[in-house]
Amino acid sequence: MERAEFWVSLTAGGIAGMCVDLILFPLDTIKTRLQSPQGFKKAGGFRGIYAGVPSAAVGSFPNAAAFFVTYEYVKCMLATATPLYLRPVTHMAAASFGEVIPFSLVQFPLWESLKDFWSWKQGHVVDSWQSATCGAFAGGFAAAVTTPLDVAKTRIMLAKAGSSNASGNVLSALHSVWRSQGLPGLFAGVVPRVTAISLGGFIFLGTYDKTRRLLL
Repeated sequence: MERAEFWVSLTAGGIAGMCVDLILFPLDTIKTRLQSPQGFKKAGGFRGIYAGVPSAAVGSFPNAAAFFVTYEYVKCMLATATPLYLRPVTHMAAASFGEVIPFSLVQFPLWESLKDFWSWKQGHVVDSWQSATCGAFAGGFAAAVTTPLDVAKTRIMLAKAGSSNASGNVLSALHSVWRSQGLPGLFAGVVPRVTAISLGGFIFLGTYDKTRRLLL
């Protein structure tokens, strides 16, 4: 990666992170309250859904900037030594270096694959709005399939001291939800989660792509 590309990825990633947090923070708060074992109303309902937005936006700049610098660097390094048919694996590896969570491992290879397919179908590289659309689809799909893990994380975070979920065991939390609420419990909050992350994917990856093109 050249020096100019480093700074472009850093700046574009930071701006994209701030934009998506400023817009979607309230939806994430609502989703978390829907997944709360207390129930939506007792967890706060719609009260104070904008609390903490400024600090979240400021904190997201360095995190998103660091992610995209790492992602682009690893992708660039691996691309030269990897056959074309293994490109999705390259994107998975790059995403895992940037942020080791199942969501990124699903979203980023799918985003890149959708962009490649759309570029191939129309005969030229996708525009920024098309990249954003691919990001929305990739984000929505990744959000749906990883919802049970997100529910488990929320239960662990909200667990009372001494409870079974307080140990931080994800499998135990998933089993507990399955026993008490079944499949609907594992996918609690899936609609606002998919909605928020689809919109987030559109804004986040679209802003990143557009800012990179403007700066390069």
